[in-house]
Amino acid sequence: VMLCGHGSRDADAVREFAVLSEHLRRRLPQYPVEYGYLEFATPIIRTGLDKLREQGVNRVLAVPGMLFAAGHAKNDIPSVLNTYAANNGLRIDYGKELGIDPKMMRAAGDRIQEALDANPSNVPLHETLLVVVGRGASDPDANSNVSKVTRILWEGFGFGWAETAYSGVTFPLVGPGLEHAARLGYRRIIVFPYFLFTGILVQRIYDATDEVANRDSDIEFIKTYYLKNHTDTIDTLV
Repeated sequence: VMLCGHGSRDADAVREFAVLSEHLRRRLPQYPVEYGYLEFATPIIRTGLDKLREQGVNRVLAVPGMLFAAGHAKNDIPSVLNTYAANNGLRIDYGKELGIDPKMMRAAGDRIQEALDANPSNVPLHETLLVVVGRGASDPDANSNVSKVTRILWEGFGFGWAETAYSGVTFPLVGPGLEHAARLGYRRIIVFPYFLFTGILVQRIYDATDEVANRDSDIEFIKTYYLKNHTDTIDTLV
């Protein structure tokens, strides 16, 4: 099994991805499991594939450790895998991204519920607004999936309203998105970074939340944890 990641310049994000591969090793003891990144971090994907070949593997089950399929999952990772397979006579079967899976929605719901439980309030859910922040991509299909996550969580919890924002590439960006949300008249706003791992983008989301919260002190802002190695995330990969 080959777990393929994008890679990050953030050491914590790289560590969290490596921990995810350890979870897969424990869950799939019948298979050797390696991991690698497209860029920004080591080991790269080819290194992970080399390690599998050294163990006598002649078929690889490769899966993108990514929430949605944009350019990296649709083009960049398959290009690396196809080139390696052709050059080394290796069969590589490519799996799908985590996507809109019921288990992923449970993981997301758990993160929001944990934040609600940690911040008890007399503000009812119908006076609460949820903001889901995705990474953002040049791929409208991936961006629309973030909106779908927002809708599922909105209806599942019964919040009064919900908005979707993005950390980059597309619009609305997180800062303007939060400013817009703050003008809608809700007493409490929950900000949920729909990210697998930490990194500079998640920190920017938290910083933008603090900035808007400082200006709108009459609104209660709650920041949730990102997905990380939630059990249901690992179940989805398996």
